[in-house]
Amino acid sequence: MEAGPSERDPFLRLRRHLRQEVESGALLQPPQDGGGAAEESTALEKKEKPLPRLNIHSAFWILASIAVTYYFEFFKTVKETIQADRIEDYDAKYPVLIPVTTATFIAAAICFNIALWPVWSIKVSRSLPLQGSN
Repeated sequence: MEAGPSERDPFLRLRRHLRQEVESGALLQPPQDGGGAAEESTALEKKEKPLPRLNIHSAFWILASIAVTYYFEFFKTVKETIQADRIEDYDAKYPVLIPVTTATFIAAAICFNIALWPVWSIKVSRSLPLQGSN
């Protein structure tokens, strides 16, 4: 007697075998040999007390942030900045700002190419235009 097409194909046999295990619930049950360790870890977690919300470490960092805010007069600076109703034109005040920034970018691009060429070779030149967009 010749076997049918489902008997010859190993994938169909595996699919049928897995379907039978899922239908019987064998895949959904946890393994019986490792269940004790999981129960012990949950029992230990229940015994541990949660840390208090406000301890000495937290209080120190809260007081430190308040001191830094007071020392640098953060709120006064924000208030003065909001009240300032004029924005000075950078082109008029610093006429060489844009050319210096452009030259710095070109110099940095050349330095990146020189530094990364031994490792990445031609890939460096393809990634160069992406530096400014990130």
